[in-house]
Amino acid sequence: MLASLYLISFLVFEASIVLTLGKVNKKSVNNLLSIHKNTIFNQKDLTDIRRKEKLQKTEYKSMHREDERILEEQRRKRIRERQRRRKRRRRQQIMMRIGVFVCFFLLLGGVTAFTKKTVAKMKQDVTAEITVDEQKYVAESPEFSVELLTPNEYSRPQTALSQVNGIVVHYTANPGTTAEQNRSYFESLAETGETYASSHFVVGIDGEIVQCIPCNEIAYASNDRNEDTISIECCIADETGKFSNATYQSLMHLVTWLMGRYGLTTKEVIRHYDVTGKNCPKYYVEHPDAWDQFHQDLLTYIDTYGIEKKKEIN
Repeated sequence: MLASLYLISFLVFEASIVLTLGKVNKKSVNNLLSIHKNTIFNQKDLTDIRRKEKLQKTEYKSMHREDERILEEQRRKRIRERQRRRKRRRRQQIMMRIGVFVCFFLLLGGVTAFTKKTVAKMKQDVTAEITVDEQKYVAESPEFSVELLTPNEYSRPQTALSQVNGIVVHYTANPGTTAEQNRSYFESLAETGETYASSHFVVGIDGEIVQCIPCNEIAYASNDRNEDTISIECCIADETGKFSNATYQSLMHLVTWLMGRYGLTTKEVIRHYDVTGKNCPKYYVEHPDAWDQFHQDLLTYIDTYGIEKKKEIN
């Protein structure tokens, strides 16, 4: 605007000079007015252009601020999302750790309870065994026929048995044979000399008991335990090797009587298998639970038919 005033002043000054010089004419005046008019219009256009530029700058700044606002909002949204994911992961990790700890303590509790129960049962069994074996014994011997073998090197060498530390249970491995037949086989070895074999007692399928070797002599039955054990051969009815009920009952009576006589517990009542690993007695090696039950039945038998240990056994 100020430039326009300067220009107008200049034109007026120039017109005054022209008039003064006497060179004024209509054409000159019109030229001056035309220049002035164009100058004014150009100035207006320039103002409009500047106004538009200013408006455009304002709009650009506004748009730029909006873009920045949107970008900032998106950035904050991403940050919030990351924080949510992080919190979710933390929660999952915490829950997982809690689950692991809970499972661990449950497992530990289960193992502890099982261990306590097992130990308690073992203590109970040991206590029961000690109570029965140490406080009672079966004084009455079972009925058996004494048919001692003829002294010979193959079945009755008459070697002294220094002490009795155990009782070894066998089976004859020849189904259907009787106690007398097995005793006769041992006797025949004196003539045949085919092997070394014998047993202190033989229990038949019907429960009969035959004594073949005195309890103060060794028998050829239990390998390296011949020198400190008493051996008992049991007859069987079939290939399973399971003892008949009559055999089982006679065996229990005989074993418990020998336990009381020599101060033994069920721990010292073993199978031929426990000495050499031989499958003897077959059924009670293949069914260890049946052998465990036999031990338990021995304790029950002592508890039922035994008497207090108040005097020495004859």
